[in-house]
Amino acid sequence: MTEEIKKDKKKKVVKTVTKRGDKKPATKAGRIFRGPLFWIVFAIIAVSVFGQISGAGSAFTKVNTSQILDAIAQSEVKSATVIDKDQIIRVELKPGRTISGASQVEASYVVRQEPTIIDALSANPPLNGWNIEVPKTPLLVSFLLSLAPILIIGLLFFFMLSQSQGGNKVFSFGKSRAKLQSDEVPKTTFADVAGADEAISELHEIKDFLANSAKYAELGAKIPKGVLLYGPPGTGKTLLARAVAGEAGVPFYSISGSDFVEMFVGVGAARVRDLFNQAKANAPAIIFVDEIDAVGRQRGTGMGGGHDEREQTLNQLLVEMDGFEANGQVILIAATNRPDVLDPALLRPGRFDRQIAVDRPDLKGREAILQVHAKGKPVAKDLVLLEYARRTPGFTGADLANVLNEAALLAAREQKKEIGNHELDEAIDRVMAGPQRKSRLMSDSERLVTAYHEAGHALVAHALPHTDPVHKITIMPRGRALGYTMVLPDDDKYSTTRNQLLDQLAYSLGGRAAEELIFHDPTTGASNDIEKATALAKAMVTQYGMTEAIGAIKLGTDGSEPFMGRSYGHERDYSEKVASIIDAEVRKLIENAHQEAFDILVANRKTLDAMVLELLDRETINKDDIAIIFKRVKSWAERPAWTGSITRIPSDIPPVEVPARAKIAEVAEAKKPRTRKKSSE
Repeated sequence: MTEEIKKDKKKKVVKTVTKRGDKKPATKAGRIFRGPLFWIVFAIIAVSVFGQISGAGSAFTKVNTSQILDAIAQSEVKSATVIDKDQIIRVELKPGRTISGASQVEASYVVRQEPTIIDALSANPPLNGWNIEVPKTPLLVSFLLSLAPILIIGLLFFFMLSQSQGGNKVFSFGKSRAKLQSDEVPKTTFADVAGADEAISELHEIKDFLANSAKYAELGAKIPKGVLLYGPPGTGKTLLARAVAGEAGVPFYSISGSDFVEMFVGVGAARVRDLFNQAKANAPAIIFVDEIDAVGRQRGTGMGGGHDEREQTLNQLLVEMDGFEANGQVILIAATNRPDVLDPALLRPGRFDRQIAVDRPDLKGREAILQVHAKGKPVAKDLVLLEYARRTPGFTGADLANVLNEAALLAAREQKKEIGNHELDEAIDRVMAGPQRKSRLMSDSERLVTAYHEAGHALVAHALPHTDPVHKITIMPRGRALGYTMVLPDDDKYSTTRNQLLDQLAYSLGGRAAEELIFHDPTTGASNDIEKATALAKAMVTQYGMTEAIGAIKLGTDGSEPFMGRSYGHERDYSEKVASIIDAEVRKLIENAHQEAFDILVANRKTLDAMVLELLDRETINKDDIAIIFKRVKSWAERPAWTGSITRIPSDIPPVEVPARAKIAEVAEAKKPRTRKKSSE
């Protein structure tokens, strides 16, 4: 019984959608005929033609002025009429007299001929006399002529306004600009979305609720009124909404948040009302608002007060979502990458009942995304996408799509028939650091300095016990960098220990330490490394509570959003004495890391020189070759236990053993132990 109801409902909805979608787009000729300019030109032509027709219907024949004057002089005229305003003389000849075969003729004259004509008629008066007419303009015509400039200006304004509104829509600016997706639009399904399994399951339930509402109604469950998709840019929020449109089988209205805002006050609220009225008429329906932060920002904030037009639009949206009237089966799906700036009234249950985080994909998600985008592309058989998923931590779905597209472009540029490992490796480097700058020719001395700098980074990172493996070292200029060292984890990490952060500080300064050790004259190439190390050390002191002098205290607030009702700039909530302690602790962390990197390089000088020679020869070294060169690296000792206080003594009892659990075979096989010599020499 439920399936029959579902089929009937779906059939009814599809009929509604098709009815709206059957409207063909207007052709160029159709747009011209609907425009006001066409009708203005048409009216002018019509008036001109009417004037010509009315003039052609006159009973008088046009002749020369001299012929009429001769007829008057010979007393052949029965009657005459002088039309002063039109400068025309009309005469009726005596019976039996004709001019050019006509007895009723007319002729034109100029202003200075008036005395001559009057004298001729006075000297030889016609049989029935003569008359002078002065035509008067009708009152209506005079009124229209006086209003002609105003009408022309109004028509021009009408035309320009209609064009700015996208055609003949001057009186429909309050209408919603939402697009109703029809069957003609290519559909995206959940099968086309990867790396967001949790979001897909939540949205799949929304689709099932619309299709099988009776199943949920039996348990007293109410349909969610709103779903908010939030996450970093490029994670697939809009793609998920398209997938819902392809899977739902109900009318799907899509609109951008900026489409509600217009130059006229109150237009946004009118468009919100019209949008929800359309959705209610075709319920059950889904409304998708992309970038809802354009109209959903917090009200009453900012240095100069709130934006009245935007607040009116938001107020109307709040009323429509959970107002006095019930909306029936209308679900609002919104997407934003700024959930922190949205109004609290918009985020409460009853409006956005579900808030789904669409975060950056994990290792499995990145592999699935690469497989989705690799469909339809000729990929080499030896290409292992899992390895490239490991090399791209933090990449979004858009980044991974760009990687495969860049790889396809590189393969086409090199006249290859398929995408191989070289193209995909180069594509990842292009996305991360930019294209190679082959035109930049460095001197041998600069190449030597760059090689020692990058080798210093890599050697320190390899020697420390809590760092990730070194995947690549290159001295080829790319983007704004003269070279770079790629240190990436084999698996995704969601938290970082204190020892890992200290190791990051050390290998960040490994390049600067190598320049000091070898050349005794450091360069400016370490400026970015110093900036990152300083920011990390300051975060360890003020945010992470990883120093004994400060402890587990959060110091300072970021007030960089003055237009959100927050303070302008950085607000200090601590004293000058504490600020001095913070500076001292940051300096202490940096100095210790710098010295640690320097000592590692001193202990492994031969290996450092060997790596530099390989870099100068090959310019780029990958993970496997790096492991071979670093076989003789002396690993650094573990740091002592740290609890933040001498009164908190660490326990000698080890943690409990992790219970055995089933693991995915593919992931287990893909995990490779790091090649690192624990002790040598």
